[in-house]
Amino acid sequence: MPYTPSVASPTDLRAPVITKLRQGIGVGSLRVVVLVGLDTLLISLAWSLAQVWGTPVMPLQLWNVNQKPGLLLPILLVTLGLVAASGFYGNDTKRRDLWGLIKVLTLGQAVLLLVAFLYQPGLLVISRSSFILSWLLTLILVCSGRMVVDLLIRYLRRQGAARWPIFLIGHPEDTQRACKLLATQERYKVLGQTDLATASNTEWSATLEHIRQLGVSEVFVCSWQALPEPMFVYWDLQRSGIRLRVLPMGLELPRRRAEVKMLGSLPTIQFALPSIIGSDFWLKRGFDLVVASLILLVLGPLYCAIALWIKRDSPGPVFYRQTRIGLKGQPFKVWKFRTMVCDAEALQKELEASNEMKDGVLFKMKEDPRITGIGKFLRRYSLDELPQVFNVLAGEMSLVGPRPFPMRDVERFSTHHFIRQEVLPGITGLWQVSGRSDIVDFEDVVRLDVAYIQNWSLALDFEILLQTIKVVLAKQGAY
Repeated sequence: MPYTPSVASPTDLRAPVITKLRQGIGVGSLRVVVLVGLDTLLISLAWSLAQVWGTPVMPLQLWNVNQKPGLLLPILLVTLGLVAASGFYGNDTKRRDLWGLIKVLTLGQAVLLLVAFLYQPGLLVISRSSFILSWLLTLILVCSGRMVVDLLIRYLRRQGAARWPIFLIGHPEDTQRACKLLATQERYKVLGQTDLATASNTEWSATLEHIRQLGVSEVFVCSWQALPEPMFVYWDLQRSGIRLRVLPMGLELPRRRAEVKMLGSLPTIQFALPSIIGSDFWLKRGFDLVVASLILLVLGPLYCAIALWIKRDSPGPVFYRQTRIGLKGQPFKVWKFRTMVCDAEALQKELEASNEMKDGVLFKMKEDPRITGIGKFLRRYSLDELPQVFNVLAGEMSLVGPRPFPMRDVERFSTHHFIRQEVLPGITGLWQVSGRSDIVDFEDVVRLDVAYIQNWSLALDFEILLQTIKVVLAKQGAY
């Protein structure tokens, strides 16, 4: 059935007389008024305090807002004008860019000084301490005010308030994924959703009327190209004062900082270069060498104690060296304290039927009969992994990265799993701090590894190492 517009009208569909006021414009206007009012108050307070605390200039300080309150007007006009022109009264992302706000406020201070000098170069009298104090206090007070507002908004949204009412259009599997994604943002409230098939026939009129009655401010379309006449949907929503946003749930993209650029009439997405190349990689490598060396120096006595305990617990070597698949699919020997009986690999074939991983790629058992008495303790606190610092020093592993798997597991990989072999494997990683052995779906393991690769930074490595300590001490997901 061909798609028809929801409202038959002889009037041009772009005519302002048939367009309703945009939904949610009142909330947006209130946000702007609050932020402008708060900035005005804090900037005025910053300049007043600077004049009180700064060094006075005798006999007369002409650039003094306390003596001449009217001077605050040009100060506010210049500063607030630059802040507004830079978009800091707009959406959440820009509003939270404190570093960008600092740069704009600093530019405003420089413009004020330049304008004042050019206007009355022979009469400008202002102490350096007052000027510097006004700049510092403006930065501190305005940024602090923004942080307080942001914390208040976050608190209200966690309570279910101050959220944008939205509606979803798309295939059921896409709208379900969209609901999960939007729930993590804590800024949207999904009031309803409809199957994409409904939007492509004459039932669209009833759907649009339902959306209007709900008071929706924004509609998310999860499959734009699948709409038979997407421009009719766009104009119908525009005339109803409802914003339209395309949310391409089926488009899997790298989770990196991106910028939208137009190529003619088409939007393109440009991604920043990955951080894990070039000098950043050598910085990570240096970090690995330093920390691994410190671990050996500090925990040397613990290594010796564990070695003696293993020798007394069961016959066999102290260390266990198993072939794992590392960078670029190259095999290497990983060092571990032995936690199983000597013929553990041969016994695994008899235990394959008891594998608890859903897809069978990895082999995991909570009650593995091959584990020795001390082995259970070592695994519980991940102490069996300590010798892998030797692999880190040898350049075969990193402290943080995807875990290396045995050949048995890698042979069962699908094509998209091999992306994890493109970086150095690690002793710990996002998988380990996100549940370790409690994760029974290998696809979840791969998603965590890919997320780490795409979002790598030294700060993330620090965070994972700290989380690893917490997880190990809590014995979460270890067996």
